[in-house]
Amino acid sequence: MNTLLSGAARPSTVDRVTRTRRQRTARRRVVVVVLAVLVLAMVALSLMVGRTFYGPGDVLGVIAGQDVPGASFTVGRLRLPRTVLALLTGLCFGLAGVAFQTMLRNPLASPDIIGISAGASAAAAFAIVMLSLSGAAVSVFAIVVGLGVALLIYLLSFRDGVAGTRLILIGIGIAAMLESVTAYVLSQAPEWDLQEATRWLTGSLNGAAWGDVVPTLVALAVLGPVLLSRAGDLDMLQLGDDAASALGVRVETTRIVVILAAVGLVAFATAATGPIAFVAFLAGPIAARLVGPGASLLVPSALVGALLVLLADFCGQFAFDHRYPVGVVTGVLGAPYLVYLIVRTHRVGGSL
Repeated sequence: MNTLLSGAARPSTVDRVTRTRRQRTARRRVVVVVLAVLVLAMVALSLMVGRTFYGPGDVLGVIAGQDVPGASFTVGRLRLPRTVLALLTGLCFGLAGVAFQTMLRNPLASPDIIGISAGASAAAAFAIVMLSLSGAAVSVFAIVVGLGVALLIYLLSFRDGVAGTRLILIGIGIAAMLESVTAYVLSQAPEWDLQEATRWLTGSLNGAAWGDVVPTLVALAVLGPVLLSRAGDLDMLQLGDDAASALGVRVETTRIVVILAAVGLVAFATAATGPIAFVAFLAGPIAARLVGPGASLLVPSALVGALLVLLADFCGQFAFDHRYPVGVVTGVLGAPYLVYLIVRTHRVGGSL
């Protein structure tokens, strides 16, 4: 009798699963709120701090369209487009990076690792040096070539479906070839083209303008919801292609949609700032550590990406004796993690 009563008092499996899901959902919401607050704080800090400090009232006045002496130019023309572009590109890189990593179940499956960013960079350098293009024409050329490189990687890795490891290895090989193309193009560049072309190697927010912001904003507004609408299918793909297909996921259709949307985000962001190294690579793993298992990482990773770009740009401007492009700072942060990941995988064995 006592055994029956004690058994009845224990929570059922369904209750435990329900409680665990609620805890994960609550944790994810808290993480998203905290990340959003940190992003907003960095946005405010980036707008207020510089060679001249402007208080919140001056900044809000400029945003509201008021004429504030000094701040209207410094904040409205210099800091505001730079900060907004940092926010948007961080969202794009973070969202696209975790989409690739989730879809292929591998943290190395990041656009800046598998050659997509390298394709856009090589195209931009070629357009500037060899075709004498500038402005929007360079961005359009970089976007088109970035999409073409992604399609090439997909086709070369397709054999009765797409295996994540095969796609990553092919992408790394193509990235190496594209980096060689970029190096050759720069060796042929006249001095006056080098500065503009170098931006496409390191990633920089210097000279950010509203003309760079608008296309990135449109891309995020159109392609971001496409990826978010596939969050459930992406979670199912982590179970494997066969299991996902058995659960009703159209695997190849989902892959094509996710690849197109993610590559579009990366291409537009890269066209605006150049390849900001390792943001797409780092955002997903950091978000996974914060959120924990069993929750969608798309929104948290996008916020982590935005926070990384804003923080790295702020540090690059003010934390050192010299000013460094944002891509240099993120590269310093990301390279050690890449080495750690490879070493850990070699020691443990198996897949990443």
